[in-house]
This record gives sequence, structure tokens and C-alpha cells, in this order.
Amino acid sequence: MRTATVNRKTKETDISLTLCLDGGDVSIDTGIGFFDHMLNSFATHGGFGLTVKVVGDLQVDEHHSVEDTGIVLGKAFAEALGDKSSIARFGSFYVPMDEALAFASVDISGRPFLVFDADFPQARCGGYDCAMTVEFMRALAFNAGVTLHLKSLYGDNSHHITEALYKAAAHALRLAVTQNASGKPLSTKGVL
Repeated sequence: MRTATVNRKTKETDISLTLCLDGGDVSIDTGIGFFDHMLNSFATHGGFGLTVKVVGDLQVDEHHSVEDTGIVLGKAFAEALGDKSSIARFGSFYVPMDEALAFASVDISGRPFLVFDADFPQARCGGYDCAMTVEFMRALAFNAGVTLHLKSLYGDNSHHITEALYKAAAHALRLAVTQNASGKPLSTKGVL
């Protein structure tokens, strides 16, 4: 099983996270209801086992909790993937959610990069600032060592747009981490 457990404690957050790329239980508790919903959707649609416990300085706002969770999840992806041999490497996926449509494309290349193109008509979804979506995705991509492109093609409801982005990223990552029979990294360099 491709699994990693990462713990990270700072003056702002205390995070424990376990990720299994091949499935398993899902248990999310970040203290931010909408963010819990997004991580639950991410795990479910990615087919990942994911347990997350976050204690953060929510009396300030949700920024540290959301961004630091992205950091820890990214580190767990990098650890669970190991040398990245025998993976499909690339994945792309569209997710419609009512009036909204989102697209994600990922390359597990070892070269972190994020392209993020989304507007949110409403600034908040419950206790979650929609501007945190890009912060989470950037932290995830850079700490996992992946190139991630995310785009909201259209939508009128920030809940639908945000959820479609999380689900699209999850499906694209699920495709990219799928194991192939070659036993070798999918790279002309021979290494990822």
C-alpha cells in the first residue's frame, strides 16, 4: 500500500494526516465545516484513504489551517509516491457541478507549478474564504512536487465552483497515480 503519515506542528497549526493512494477510511476534522466537505470530496473522488486532524488558530481566520493542510497533504503525496516509478504520471479531468464546470490537469513530474484560473462570485462558503482555494492548491502542488493546472470555465455559485475544482483535482490525481505494469518511471530521463 502506498501510504504516508505526516505530522506538522507550528505556532499556528497542529496537523496530523494519513494518506493512502489506494483507498481506505476517510475522516476529516479541520474545524472548518466547508473545508471538511471539500477534503471529504477530494478523498472520495480521488479514491484515497485520508484522515486529517487540524487544530489551528481559527480565532485569527482559516488561512493558516487551510494552507498548512495543503502543505501536509502535499508532503504525504510525495512520500506515498516514493520514486514515482510505475505511475501513469499524467491525469486530466472535467467536473460539472450544476451550472459550474471545472477542469484539472496534473503532471507528477517533480517540478512543482500551479496555474489557477477561477473567480468566485460569492467571497465565502460558510466559514471558508473562497480565496483559500488557490492557497490550498498551491501548497499541495509545491509540496507534492506536481504541476497542477486548475480552471473554472464558468459558474455562478461559489460553492459549486469550489467543489468542482477540488473534485477535478482529485480525479486528475487519481488518474496520475494509477499504477502501470512497466515498473519504470514514465520519463525519457529515466527518473521523475
